[in-house]
Amino acid sequence: MSPFPSSAPRTQQWRHIRLTRQDGIATVTLDRPEKLNALTFGAYADLRDLLAELSRERSVRALVLAGDGRGFCSGGDVDDIIGATLAMDTAQLLDFNRMTGQVVRALRECPFPVIAAVHGAAAGAGAVLALAADFRVADPTARFSFLFTKVGLSGGDMGAAYLLPRVVGLGHATRLLMLGEPVRAAEAERIGLISELTEEGQADKAAADLARRLADGPALAHAQTKALLTAELDMPLAASVELDAATQALLMNGEDYAEFHAAFTEKRAPNWQGR
Repeated sequence: MSPFPSSAPRTQQWRHIRLTRQDGIATVTLDRPEKLNALTFGAYADLRDLLAELSRERSVRALVLAGDGRGFCSGGDVDDIIGATLAMDTAQLLDFNRMTGQVVRALRECPFPVIAAVHGAAAGAGAVLALAADFRVADPTARFSFLFTKVGLSGGDMGAAYLLPRVVGLGHATRLLMLGEPVRAAEAERIGLISELTEEGQADKAAADLARRLADGPALAHAQTKALLTAELDMPLAASVELDAATQALLMNGEDYAEFHAAFTEKRAPNWQGR
């Protein structure tokens, strides 16, 4: 995303999500615990706009996405979204579905790693938000459910049919998206849906520790690695290695590459600048 801001000021308060910042780490908490953090139209819009703002600022080096209360996210709110969409015409429905997809694109395209801290339910859109993160840190209570066919819709919602086969393989993705059955933490780890399985109640702490490790590292190298992982999913090998070569040439001309050599020579830890 472009780092050049428009005349609009930075948003000072988000109505539908909770944002905290500390030393290069942003933590975004879905904050409707009484509804298992079910998403509303406003929550989707806030996530979309927040990710765009953070991407332009270039001050965030890692982002944690978490849910308050008993679970991560139970998906779209049945009353606020499903009930309302029954009264929408095709143009309005297309606008809404494009917005949800924009959130997933923003998670994949933002220039910092995103860590989903999952406990309890990650269902429907909540499962896709976790899927779109770069890391999924979960405790044994976590269960992932791609519920779209359960409500009569395609399992390929919000990019799930693109992302899930690339994470767990086509066979597992077909089963999860067709049947909509819950996948508990142990199986999710076995098929590669979870990056790290923690002790119960420790997902938030483990996600914060990982975010700290990433934020203290070479931010530009992380950003370019994420960009290449996304861009090269559909590239032939020749295009991929050429893009790798161009990226490495640019990074080799950066400050962090020189800093590594200086730190190695002086037998000290690198002081990464993200440039």
